[in-house]
Amino acid sequence: MSDKKKLCLVIPSLHAGGMERVMSELAEYFSLKPGLEVHLVMYGIKPELFYAVPSNIFIHKPAFVFNNKFRTWFTIKTLFYLRKEIKLLSPDSILSFGEYWNSFVLIALFGTKFKIFVSDRCQPDKSLGKLHDTLRRFLYPRAKGVIVQTAIAKEIYLEKLPGALLHTIGNPIRGIDKKESTITENIVLSVGRLIKTKHHDELIRLFVKINEPGWKLVIVGGNALKQKNLERLQALVNELHAEDKVLLTGSREDVDHFYQKSKIFAFTSSSEGFPNAVGEALSTGLPVIAFDCIAGPSDLISHDVNGLLIKLFDFDAFEVGLRKLIQDDSYRAKLASNTKTGMLRFAPEIIAESYLDFIL
Repeated sequence: MSDKKKLCLVIPSLHAGGMERVMSELAEYFSLKPGLEVHLVMYGIKPELFYAVPSNIFIHKPAFVFNNKFRTWFTIKTLFYLRKEIKLLSPDSILSFGEYWNSFVLIALFGTKFKIFVSDRCQPDKSLGKLHDTLRRFLYPRAKGVIVQTAIAKEIYLEKLPGALLHTIGNPIRGIDKKESTITENIVLSVGRLIKTKHHDELIRLFVKINEPGWKLVIVGGNALKQKNLERLQALVNELHAEDKVLLTGSREDVDHFYQKSKIFAFTSSSEGFPNAVGEALSTGLPVIAFDCIAGPSDLISHDVNGLLIKLFDFDAFEVGLRKLIQDDSYRAKLASNTKTGMLRFAPEIIAESYLDFIL
């Protein structure tokens, strides 16, 4: 009989996204622990694998294809699949990600004695609607533990979820060193899914308005949440006659290349749980300008030290700050020299060990 501890990672899928990337990075680290057997259970409508998973991790998916025409029936079928699969695995601990999905997992396993740890990955004060908010208030305190990403998130959840055991763990931030052979260019970079809350359209408009010769805005990210914003943003670029100033790359697996050759990172998102892209930009040595939304950027950026924190939705101030970063080489260099200092506490091995200490 194996003396290994069995850990079950539960997530709808591992398609391209921040939540999925964090789960894949944790899974990779967990897979290296000799006394740990790791299982990945995906149960979403499309349980895809965008991120690589180590070969020694056991992957589980439903044998059926979710049919949206019969959504209620297949939702019930998925609930029973999840319950049956995890009961067969009988793990020592379960880690579930996803603010809309954790309640689903807790319902599927209701009445069992498994140790279930859940983590929302969104803006902590965000309402998910009356049904989901009610489910969270009822179900989360029944989980073994709830992992939040920031100190602000913990304060908010203490009020929202009385009785829940809360623990704060940030996201793992990969160290991305600039290669000596990489020549930096006059690029303002933004990385993220093309969704409305990232406000890429406003970023494009203000960058074009700055109109600094020789500089280019590069936005790396693909469509998400059925919004089809890549097409809409490209139409905006064409309308502004900015094809030579703004590049939309779509989803890319070589995102590190763009971090390494850029000089500034711009982040106009208004809703975050913990912005991985901001951390990765700082770890590469890029000064960051970002909106000070409710959770995330202020945990990573010290204003006027390693970047600029701008009042939420103040696009005029954002334009002024970005213009200064573009035009003032010495100021940009000063901020860049401080970017990596605070990133060591988010090293993947430190974050992964924090998870293991809490959930095992």
